[in-house]
Amino acid sequence: MGLTRRPGPLSSYAPETVNYAIDGPPHKLLLHPFPRRVRAEFAGRTVLDTRRGFLLHESNLLPVLYVPEEDLDAGVLVPSGHTTHCPFKGDATYRSLRAGDRTQDDAVWTYPEPVAAAQWLRGLAALYWGAADAWYDEDEQVFAHLTDPFTRVDIRPTRRHVVVTHTAPGGTRTVLAESDAPAVLSETGLGNRWYLPPADVRTDAVELVPSETRTRCPYKGEAHYEHAVLGDGTTLADAFWHYPDPLPESARIAGLRSVTDGRRDDGSEITVTVDGEPA
Repeated sequence: MGLTRRPGPLSSYAPETVNYAIDGPPHKLLLHPFPRRVRAEFAGRTVLDTRRGFLLHESNLLPVLYVPEEDLDAGVLVPSGHTTHCPFKGDATYRSLRAGDRTQDDAVWTYPEPVAAAQWLRGLAALYWGAADAWYDEDEQVFAHLTDPFTRVDIRPTRRHVVVTHTAPGGTRTVLAESDAPAVLSETGLGNRWYLPPADVRTDAVELVPSETRTRCPYKGEAHYEHAVLGDGTTLADAFWHYPDPLPESARIAGLRSVTDGRRDDGSEITVTVDGEPA
């Protein structure tokens, strides 16, 4: 998704349907300012607070926030002997976070002497997303990663005919859901996802049982999963998900169900067709 991930224009797999050529290495870096205040908390204190952050877009990776060194809380940074080498950025040195009785090893990295092609990284540092307890974009807590300004999510109602089918290893097919009033969600760089009204799940063939599984998306919110229990007792773990309280920009999918399609560990498969064609 975005600029540097497939099939973005700066990815290693850029589309061929263009009338220009980019003169540069297959592995590309692009740094640009992030326009809002960002904060990160660890052990009850703010360890990162910046209004001058940058997003580094790197081929085939999610964007990473880099901030000026002075926007980190120096009082929680502890030198580490850990180092890594990146051929595109240089040799990275690391520091750990230590606050109270908690330590997060090798949480912050920087490039003291970046390679010539990435000299603009000098003086900037990055904090692993998972090292912090919470992140805030302005005053809203965000999850998974910061939103990418080159990624968008569009949700549209449609009258296309969507069928969700489970095929057992022996070939038995069960229609789990069928709808003529789905919503289609298009997210940059990803295939369409189809969200169905809960009334269009075939309750005569499947029972949805709440799961403890949760995932978070910075564009949609927190997803809640459901197991699908078939009439013969077969349980398809975390087969469906929904967003009971999506973020405002994804409000249209509130309560709608989508499905984890593809081949499953037991050899069965869930498929989605749209107007009779594979989704």
